[in-house]
Amino acid sequence: MALAGGVLLVGGNAWAQQPIGSVAMQDATVAGSLEVTGGRAVLVGSSSVTAKDHAAEVSLQRGGTVKVCQTSGLHLSSGASSSAGAPLMLALDRGAIEVKMASVANDAVLTPDLRFAVKAGGPLDLYLRVTRNGDTCVEHRGASAPTLVITDSFGEATYELHAGQHVLFEHGSLREVVDHETSPCGCPAPEPPKTMSLAEASLTPSGDGKVSQTQAAVQHPFPAAQSEGLAPGPEIPQAPAGEVHAQVAASLTYEAPATGTAAAEPAPVAAKPVAASAEPEEKHGFGHAIGHFFRRLFGGGSKD
Repeated sequence: MALAGGVLLVGGNAWAQQPIGSVAMQDATVAGSLEVTGGRAVLVGSSSVTAKDHAAEVSLQRGGTVKVCQTSGLHLSSGASSSAGAPLMLALDRGAIEVKMASVANDAVLTPDLRFAVKAGGPLDLYLRVTRNGDTCVEHRGASAPTLVITDSFGEATYELHAGQHVLFEHGSLREVVDHETSPCGCPAPEPPKTMSLAEASLTPSGDGKVSQTQAAVQHPFPAAQSEGLAPGPEIPQAPAGEVHAQVAASLTYEAPATGTAAAEPAPVAAKPVAASAEPEEKHGFGHAIGHFFRRLFGGGSKD
């Protein structure tokens, strides 16, 4: 193995072989015979592509694509012919692939249990998925798709898959076939983007570093308490100059009498003697009368 000028060579005849295709390095882990240029791995001879957490698309040299679904592993190799029409072999280890290319005779697609061989050339639109228990789902799309001859690993059974068929080989067996499968066989649909919740929005500052009104509402959903000094209380109107306002602060209690007994009559209040004065009685205004009333009511003892 030698590394020169950004080119990785494996095997003595790598230069004589035609490229199979290329894949973006950011989408997959690639091993085998390849060249790296412009962020893409050029697959030469025999290579393997393992997709990362999203699908990786291999652009074929002959035209067309092979989409390797997320976390799936695929081996690619071409025949000994140096022409662009050399047979192509795709071997799926696990997961799923979607093949769209102009196939030629003797092209083959392999799974751990089955071999799909192209009987004659034609436009191939093949969706293939293999589960852990060996179930092999196949969608052979297109009205003019070529017939595929399927054999098992022991060569004891044969099945012909015609254009437009959608089948499931249970446990990878050609003797357990579901002729009218309905589940999709290709890459799973991508998950929709996650919507940010109000709680997450409250923890994420806006672009200018300030907290938005929505974030503030989430952080402080209730008005600030006046008792905590977080909000000003209502203003108390000021009395005009010279006018006196009486403020009453008293606790009013009531005790019900015991059942079957009459309520006790209040004790008579002795009248307070009024001292005689030689001076004539001073006349007071209405405000003075109100103040005198409240003093009498709550036991004020000051003299007028």
